Amino acid sequence: AGGAPILTYFSTLLEQGIKLNQMESLELVRPVVQQGKRELIEKWLKEDLLECSEELGDVVKPMDSRFALSIFVRSHAHGKVVQCFVELGQVDQIIAYVKKVGYQADYTNLLKSLLLTNPEGATNFAKSLLEGSGGVPLIDLNQVVKVFMEQNRLQETTSILLEALKDNRPDQAQLQTQLLAMNLQQAPKVAEAILQMNMLTHYDRAYIGGLCEKAGLVQYAMENYTDPADIKRALMQAHNMTPEFLVQYFSRMPPETALECLTDLLRHNRQNLQVVVQVAIKYHGQIGTGKLVAMFEQFGSNEGVFYFLGAILSSSTEAEVHNKYIQAASRCGNMQEVERVCRESTHYDPETVKNFLKDAKLPDPRPLIYVCDLHGYVNELTEYLYKNSLMKYIEVYVVKVNPNQCPTVVGALIDLDCSEDFLKGLLQNVRAACPIEPLVAEVEKRNRLKLLLPWLEARVAEGNQDPFLHNGIAKIYIDTNRDPETFLKTNQFYDSAVVGKYCEERDPHLAYTAYKRSWGSCDKQLVEVTNKNGLFRLQARYLVERQSPELWELVLNPENEFRRQVIDQVVGVALPESSNAEEVSATVKAFISADLPNELIELLEKIVLHKSADFGKNRNLQNLLILTAIKADKARVMDYINRLDNYDGPEIAKVALGEPYCLYEEAFLIYKKCDLHVEAMDTLLMNLDSLERAQEYAARCGDNKVWYKLGKAQLEGGQISEAIDSYLKAEDPSDFNEVIVAASRIDLFDDLVKYLLMARKTTKDQLIDSELVYAYAKTNRLADMEEFVTGTNTANVQAIGDRLFDEGCFEASKILYQSIPNNSKLASCFVQLGEYTQAVEAAKKANNPKTWREINLACVKAEQFRCAEIAGMHIIVHADHLEDLIATYERGGYFEELMGLLDSGLSSERSHVGMYTELAILYTKYKPEKLMDFIRMNTSKLNLPKLIQACERHQHWQQAVYLYMQYDEYDAAANTMMAHSPVAYTHDQFQMVLQKVSNLEIYYRAIQFYLDENPMQLNALLNTIMAKVDHARVVQQVRKSGHLALILPYMKAAQQHNIAAVNEAINEIYVEGEQFEELRQSLEDFDNYDQISLAQKLEKHELGEMRRISALVYKKNKRYAQSIELSKQDKMYRDAMETACESGSMDLAETLLRFFVENDMGECFAACLYTCYDLIHPDVAMELAWRKGMMDFCMPYLIQVMREYSGRVDALDKKTQKKEEAEEKEKSASNDFVPDYMAPTMNNMMPGFGNLAIGNGPMGGGMPGMGGGMGGGMGGAGPSMMMQPGGMMQTPF
Repeated sequence: AGGAPILTYFSTLLEQGIKLNQMESLELVRPVVQQGKRELIEKWLKEDLLECSEELGDVVKPMDSRFALSIFVRSHAHGKVVQCFVELGQVDQIIAYVKKVGYQADYTNLLKSLLLTNPEGATNFAKSLLEGSGGVPLIDLNQVVKVFMEQNRLQETTSILLEALKDNRPDQAQLQTQLLAMNLQQAPKVAEAILQMNMLTHYDRAYIGGLCEKAGLVQYAMENYTDPADIKRALMQAHNMTPEFLVQYFSRMPPETALECLTDLLRHNRQNLQVVVQVAIKYHGQIGTGKLVAMFEQFGSNEGVFYFLGAILSSSTEAEVHNKYIQAASRCGNMQEVERVCRESTHYDPETVKNFLKDAKLPDPRPLIYVCDLHGYVNELTEYLYKNSLMKYIEVYVVKVNPNQCPTVVGALIDLDCSEDFLKGLLQNVRAACPIEPLVAEVEKRNRLKLLLPWLEARVAEGNQDPFLHNGIAKIYIDTNRDPETFLKTNQFYDSAVVGKYCEERDPHLAYTAYKRSWGSCDKQLVEVTNKNGLFRLQARYLVERQSPELWELVLNPENEFRRQVIDQVVGVALPESSNAEEVSATVKAFISADLPNELIELLEKIVLHKSADFGKNRNLQNLLILTAIKADKARVMDYINRLDNYDGPEIAKVALGEPYCLYEEAFLIYKKCDLHVEAMDTLLMNLDSLERAQEYAARCGDNKVWYKLGKAQLEGGQISEAIDSYLKAEDPSDFNEVIVAASRIDLFDDLVKYLLMARKTTKDQLIDSELVYAYAKTNRLADMEEFVTGTNTANVQAIGDRLFDEGCFEASKILYQSIPNNSKLASCFVQLGEYTQAVEAAKKANNPKTWREINLACVKAEQFRCAEIAGMHIIVHADHLEDLIATYERGGYFEELMGLLDSGLSSERSHVGMYTELAILYTKYKPEKLMDFIRMNTSKLNLPKLIQACERHQHWQQAVYLYMQYDEYDAAANTMMAHSPVAYTHDQFQMVLQKVSNLEIYYRAIQFYLDENPMQLNALLNTIMAKVDHARVVQQVRKSGHLALILPYMKAAQQHNIAAVNEAINEIYVEGEQFEELRQSLEDFDNYDQISLAQKLEKHELGEMRRISALVYKKNKRYAQSIELSKQDKMYRDAMETACESGSMDLAETLLRFFVENDMGECFAACLYTCYDLIHPDVAMELAWRKGMMDFCMPYLIQVMREYSGRVDALDKKTQKKEEAEEKEKSASNDFVPDYMAPTMNNMMPGFGNLAIGNGPMGGGMPGMGGGMGGGMGGAGPSMMMQPGGMMQTPF
């Protein structure tokens, strides 16, 4: 009954749709929650009849967390909202919510609480927090790791760290180390997987390497170790690592370290040999093959050397490598490999290997055999095998390995006193494979040739024709006197020179027999042996039979002391015995060559002139007799010619004509006797040089060939007319070329016409017809020439016309050109004849630029400008002729006519760029006033580079700049404007050009240009190019010129980039101008400058505001003590207080507070307490105030402190009361009874201390404006209403 009024009250309000206030909502909902009527609360919330508050949410939360969440959201209880999301497991909503409402949640505690109930959700929540908003994490990664690891959540921590560290940034090195360390210590398999991913590279490698080694991950430990000592220690566990890894790992080591590690591996465990060999094979180029071999040998590992060098042998050319390999293979017992390398390798040192194999005394000497055979140590090999009783291998060597060395082996065995039976048996086994020459030489050298006789005869029986074989047999037969002469005469295969030389000391007759058998190849030896032994008769007979001019020359040489004896034997014995005419002839020739004519003449006269039966009619002897007389007795020659008739007349005549005989009459008589008229005529003309006798002889013979010879001689003698007459009698035009040249040379064209008409009858040649036309022209028989040309002919009319034209016969050449017709040349003829109109007409038909050029040149020279213009119009359309035409006009000074011609040509359809360009160039020279207009009208039709050069050459700089701009050469345009500013520069145009230049240096030259010539527009320029220049360089450049203040507007605009040079320049200007307000603003907005230097500069400035700025700069650089001291000196106490507050240093704040107390500045003392409230200990403030009598100034501070502490106690009591109430509720039993509403107890006591300050009714806060106001104002840590800025008057500083 007691609760009916309040229920009625609530019912009435709800029925009328009136929204309950906070207190009413709480009192209504509590019993409803106790009864579990969720639908009522849901209905009221949907109809917005309850005022949502944090307390209402707390009441509803035990019944339904979702309703509580809705209430907390509406009441802006952000902390409770986040807590509900956590309890509901909706962690993904937390970030979106706090971002939306701007709430700073305590994510660390949230993670801790969530981790206890939902580890997976906590992990996802942590990842979301680390992803953050806009790439900025919402929580520190280190804090996340700490939270998770406090709960020993290694798996979740690893997942979070892998996600957060995937970017592999250097600043995350400590976290990478921590991640790997945790897993290596607790989950090595996971750590191994992470290392395999190779996603982390910035961790502490030495530390992680040690952990990997402890965890048994030795390979990863080695990958992270860098200290050689660590690496060597880890390598001791090589048996736990794969060979592939070790081989690859050694590629990272320096060669010296790698060698040390390999040595340690072998020293520690010989089972590491395979790995060491693999490493050595792969990295021997870096480590050094010699060092590796020495390492293996240090441990006596022949197997290591063998396998290592065996792998690199094929690619190595070092002798030491091959030597060591052979030694290692031998020591390992691999004789097959030793044999192979000795046989196939070309790089080992044979001396070293030979000595090693000899010292090794291998049971199988085949490797030694191969080495000695290949490198020429056969004698040593033979001695080694013989002395070691390895006779079998001697036979194997010469039979199967290298039979070619059999002679050397045999010689060595003879020297070693080997038995003849073994040598003969050895040779019989070798058979024909043994080379004969060296074998014979080796045995002969040792005087043991008889030893070879069975073997040599066996070879002969086989049909061997080797000369050295038969030489050997011959020597044996000679030495044993086994009918050697018969052998020497019948054997066809021995070498006569060798055998003859062998016989000289033994039997000269046998030597003569051997030398004679060669029949020519041993002539000198034969002569020497017969001379030496007085066998002149044999020598004479051989000379006559041999018929060799060379041999005769040798024997009959005057220096031969035996010449007389030989001649006597030849004349007295050998030649009379001969019945062979050829032998006689050869002998005679030899005597002639030896200059022995007197003896021969008498002999030949006796034989030939006395009509010897054998030789009287012999042609050769008659020839020899005449020739001998020619050489020895010229007076007898004419008689012999008349008496003899069976000789070779033409040949003898040639000899008689030749030097030094010059028997011209005898030769003429021979030719005449033999009816050789042509040769006789040649003798008369060429030798006797008698044209008169020749003319008589020709008239007597009447032979055309003779007349031809005469004509040719007369032509050569300059008798051109007589020669032409002789040619006409000979009717032979074969020399028409020479006749034409000769007749033309002396202008004998009348006779030439007759000759050419004769020649034309038998010879059809273009030259004949052409020269006939030319002769007609030169004799001025133009009518005959025209008639001939119009008829059938093969004349080269064009060439003759050109020839006559060149000689100035323009009328004749005109007739010829008209007959072709050749309009080009015809026009040239008209020009030469001064007929310019006809020339133009002919040129129109020719339509040839060259012709037009010629006509134009002539007309200009003759000042026939009308015709010249007609021709010029056809020339200027050809760009390659245009420059020559212009040069012609310019040389004559006809500038107006030239420009008129080009101007007229522009209207032609065939006008081209060259015409426009050349006309513009002419304007640059002669009419510059028209140049700019012409350029503007025809820019697209001009050759801009060429015209630019012309403008520059003639100093038309304005036009050059315009052309540069049209040609997109803005760099050149800018440079030209700066170089020739008086005529080429305008500010607007220059700015436009600068926007398009490509060379950045031009900007800086432009700045200097404006500084020099137009400083007032410099800022406008800089604003134009601001985005393209280096502002620091601009400032430096202008600073050098001393006009920095001039560009202040530009620097202000550029200051937004916060460039140190710009900032410092602006600050420098402000300091110089004492513009402290602008300077302060600049320093606050832009911080990129030398702040300490500026502060030091300003702290001694005369102006107080400047010193105040210095203090500000010190404060920004955290030099709070200097800033405070400077503010104290200038009595800027407020700045000092703010600096102390900002520093966060209790020492600085208390020092400043003591300063105010010591100087009796109570107001400043109170202001400092207010400003530095959080930095000052209450006991210090109270002590100072009490000692100096400033308690009144300290009282506001003390009141505030008291209120703060009381608020904290109140909050603690409230929290304790709520906890007690919750415990009471848990103790009470639940039931469905709805209790009457009980009005709360009123507590009208003032808030302040203990439980008395805690109220739980609507009025529990005390009187409005007192308890509630103070609770709201003093509950925080900040100053109360009394201490608010503005609440107390500022002390003027």
